[in-house]
Amino acid sequence: MKIWPIMKKELRLYFTTPVAYGVMFFFLLVMGYFFFSIFSFYTMASMQSAMNPQMARDLNPTDSVMRPLFSNMSVILLLLMPLVTMRLFAEERKNGTIELLLTYPVRDGAVLLGKFFAALVLYVVMLVLTLLYPGIVMYFTRLEWGPILTGYVGLLLMGATFIAVGVCISSFFENQIMAGTATFVVLLMFWVIGWSGDAAGGIWKTVLSELSIIEHFDTFAKGIFDTKDIVYYVNFTLLALFIGLKSLETRRWKG
Repeated sequence: MKIWPIMKKELRLYFTTPVAYGVMFFFLLVMGYFFFSIFSFYTMASMQSAMNPQMARDLNPTDSVMRPLFSNMSVILLLLMPLVTMRLFAEERKNGTIELLLTYPVRDGAVLLGKFFAALVLYVVMLVLTLLYPGIVMYFTRLEWGPILTGYVGLLLMGATFIAVGVCISSFFENQIMAGTATFVVLLMFWVIGWSGDAAGGIWKTVLSELSIIEHFDTFAKGIFDTKDIVYYVNFTLLALFIGLKSLETRRWKG
């Protein structure tokens, strides 16, 4: 499949327009604020622990700085990823270029994956830039890189799921705002669905927790590498891409 030409075209659109730079600037600005606040609190706690040996034993930079930073990062990504993906197909449909795109000698799957991987590359660049934060912490104190690596794997898998859902939903809309809003609503639904499990109890608590996006990420944030969480994100991503592919095929059939 000719994925690369579509992917290159989308990357060019991202990085020759303010879209990529605006998203990265906002992301790093907000995450920088969170990092400063969390690390400042940790620094104050470290100074106080110098007079309290018991407190010093419970103070861990990985758990006290990086884990809450990962949790905050996941919330920001929930807000940003719909902005990254909302234009992928919605803009093509609004401008009437989707028909032209689908008449190219390129399979629908290649079009879909090209746009998906382009957004994923942008997302990976955003994650790489955040490596500055553990680097700063490591300059002052020792870090456990195992849990940090696990946390980044979780962020990568969760981000890929967010992007796949955004690509899928964008294929149904002509209006970018509606595509972004619908993506956010769907992601938010799977974000909070686990909270309903606490009230439901019984077997429903287990089912709803297993469907929750954030429940599976919390395991990675704790430094635990569980196969079922990887399977969850991979299956969710593949399902979203499959639905998006069927949407494109329906569009071609109608055309």
